[in-house]
Amino acid sequence: MEQALRGVGVSHGVAIGQVRHMGTAALEPPATQIPTEEAPREQARAQAAVDAVAADLIARGNLAGGEAQAVLEAQALMAQDPELMADVSRRIAVGSSAERAVYDAFAAYRALLSAAGDYLAGRVADLDDVRNRIVARLMGVPMPGVPDSDEPYVLFARDLAPADTALLDPTLVLGFVTEEGGPTSHSAILARAMGVPAVVALPGATGLAEGRLVAVDGSTGEVLVDPSEEKQAELRKTAAERKAAMAASSGPGQTSDGHKVPLLANVGGPADLPAALEAGAEGVGLFRTEFLFLDDSAKAPSEEKQVEAYRKVLEAFPESRVVVRVLDAGADKPLDFLTPADEPNPALGVRGLRTLLDHPEVLRGQLRALAKAAEGLPVHLEVMAPMVADRLDAKAFAEACREAGLAAKFGAMVEIPSAALRARSILQEVEFLSLGTNDLAQYTFAADRQVGALARLQDPWQPALLDLIAAAADAGRATGKSCGVCGEAASDPLLACVLTGLGVTSLSMGAASIPYVRTALAKYTLAQCRRAAEAARAADTAEEARAAAQQVLSGE
Repeated sequence: MEQALRGVGVSHGVAIGQVRHMGTAALEPPATQIPTEEAPREQARAQAAVDAVAADLIARGNLAGGEAQAVLEAQALMAQDPELMADVSRRIAVGSSAERAVYDAFAAYRALLSAAGDYLAGRVADLDDVRNRIVARLMGVPMPGVPDSDEPYVLFARDLAPADTALLDPTLVLGFVTEEGGPTSHSAILARAMGVPAVVALPGATGLAEGRLVAVDGSTGEVLVDPSEEKQAELRKTAAERKAAMAASSGPGQTSDGHKVPLLANVGGPADLPAALEAGAEGVGLFRTEFLFLDDSAKAPSEEKQVEAYRKVLEAFPESRVVVRVLDAGADKPLDFLTPADEPNPALGVRGLRTLLDHPEVLRGQLRALAKAAEGLPVHLEVMAPMVADRLDAKAFAEACREAGLAAKFGAMVEIPSAALRARSILQEVEFLSLGTNDLAQYTFAADRQVGALARLQDPWQPALLDLIAAAADAGRATGKSCGVCGEAASDPLLACVLTGLGVTSLSMGAASIPYVRTALAKYTLAQCRRAAEAARAADTAEEARAAAQQVLSGE
C-alpha cells in the first residue's frame, strides 16, 4: 500500500528506485589493555591511520573539486587536529590500543560539540565520519560508504558525510534521503551542485527496508513508499514537463513582462566554472575563496597563488559581474593562524570580517591579489565582506579596499539581523548588499543550520526572514544600490519569484538550480511576484507563506 512521507526537499528532480542503505563499519573496538612496551607501536599505527585518512580525504576533494574540495580539506584538518592527536597519545600511554584510543578521544570531543548548542554542533556528522574512517582502517574492516551496486538506486542514510556525498555517482545514485541534516547542510549544498534529487530531515528514513521501492521528489520533499504504477507515471510525466520547460528556457533571467533579474552562480573555485557556464550563469554572485586557505591552515597562501586562482574565475566571465567574498574564517572554518582555539561560542565570536580586521595583513594580501588578478581583464569585479554587523564594519572594509588600490565595487554581506535592519546606514559606506540567507536564518532564529531537528527554523520561507530581506531590499531601492541574494534561498524557483517581488535585484545559486529558476521567473509578471511576496509576508508560518505565494502565482 502506498505510503507518503514528508521531509525537506533540498535538490530538485524526481528519483524512483529501490532503497539502498549507507554502509557502516564496526565502529566500537574492544576496550583491551596493551602492555606498556607496545605503546610506541600503537602510537605509530594511530598516526599512520590518521595520515592515510587525511590523504584520502584530500584526494577525494581533488577529484570532486569546487565546494566539495573545500569541505573535504576541512575534514582532513579535523582528522589531524593536534589536540585530538595529543588526547589519542595520552590514552595509548595508559594502555589503550590505537583504535580504542582514537574512538574514545573522538567520543570525548564529540560530546563537547554536541553539548555546546552552537554552530560547531553541526560538525558532529563530519567528526563521526572522520572517526569511522580512522577506526575502520585500524581494525581492517571496510570503510563506511556508498553501497556496491550494479543497478541504480536511491541512497538512504542517517546523514551523509561530505566525503561520501562529494563522490556520489549520479549514474548509479538516483537520489538520496537522510534522516538528519537541514536545507543548508553540506550534503544539501553538494546535492544541489551535483543536480541529484535529495530530501533531508525525513523522520524514520533509516527504518525503511532495503530494496523497497520509493519515489523521491526533491522539490516538494515528498517520499512515496511503494508508489503505484499510476503515481510513478504521473511523477515521471511531471519531471519530463519540468525538463522540457527548462530546455526551452534560455537567455538572461527575467519576468514575463521583461523585468531583469540576473541569475548568477555560486562557485567555490575554478572547478565549478564549467557547470556555471553550461547553465548559462550571467556572472558569479558568490565566489567563495576559502578553498585557497584550507590547503595549509598554518599560514595564508601567497599572493601569487591567490592571483592565479582568482584570475581563472575572472577570465571565465568577461564583461560580466563577478562578486568575490573575502575569506570567511572562523566558526566551522577554523584556521590555525587566524582563529582563536578557545572561543566558548565560535559562531558568535571572531569570524568573517572580524577575523580579517584582527589580521589586517591577511585582508590586505587578499585585496592586493584581487586587484592584480583583475588587471587588464574586461570584468566587473565586486568584492564583499562576510559577517558585517553595522556601519563601522562596512566603513572599515571600504577603507581597506581603497588602501589596497582595488578598482572594484565593494559591498557587504547581510547575514546578521542588525545588518538587515540598518541596511540603509551600511549602504552609506558600501556600494551593494548581498544577502546570505543561510546564516541570516541561523542568526534570526538561533537555529544551527546543520541540525536537522531545527529544519523548520532554517526554512527560508519563514516570514520573519522575508521581512529582513524586504528591509534590506528597501534600503537598496532607497539608495539606488543593488541588493542581491546569494544564499540557498535563491535556488528555490517559487521563492525566487517572491524574492524578486520583495525587491531583490539579482539571484545567485548553485549552477544546477539556474535553469529551474529561469523557467519559473519567466512564467510571471513583476506585479504577480510582488503580490506573492505580500501574501507570503502576511503568513505566520513557513508552510503558510509557501502556500500563499503558490496560490497567488497559480491564480487560485
